[in-house]
Amino acid sequence: MRKPTAPKDEPKRSNRLRQVAELVPDVGRVAFRKFGFVQSAVVRRWSEIVGERYAGVSSPESIRFPRGERSNGVLSLVVQGAHAPMMQHIAPEIMERVNRFFGYPAVAKVAIRQGEVVRPPRPVAPPEPAPVPAEMGESLRAIADPELRAVLEGLAAGVAMPVLKLGKID
Repeated sequence: MRKPTAPKDEPKRSNRLRQVAELVPDVGRVAFRKFGFVQSAVVRRWSEIVGERYAGVSSPESIRFPRGERSNGVLSLVVQGAHAPMMQHIAPEIMERVNRFFGYPAVAKVAIRQGEVVRPPRPVAPPEPAPVPAEMGESLRAIADPELRAVLEGLAAGVAMPVLKLGKID
């Protein structure tokens, strides 16, 4: 008697734990493709593609391709009120920048819809780490890379915090 086989289109299951961060790109990719985006990077990096000036008044909505193709698509933009005529005027430049981002002629036309552009909030800078005790900080001063030094100082402050609290209790 033969074992029933799983359909070929189902992914192979593994019995290992996976982090949520490992699963999120797949979920996002499905959602973005459903709504017309081949890459979620277009949404995330819109200000890099078109520049801060135009990204402040516009947002990509979707890219629709002809059936069976991945080129000559229509990029749909939401643009704030009176900025629509300006965006229509620079549509060829926007197409060029988006195509340069993709690396091939993905967009052949830009469709503009007036509406409210919702900008995601900018990430807030993390708070400054607490000062590192002198006995722990001497070895960190020799590190030349400022970013690495800041990370290690933050780690040292976190490690030193419970030690200091225990010392105050005694």
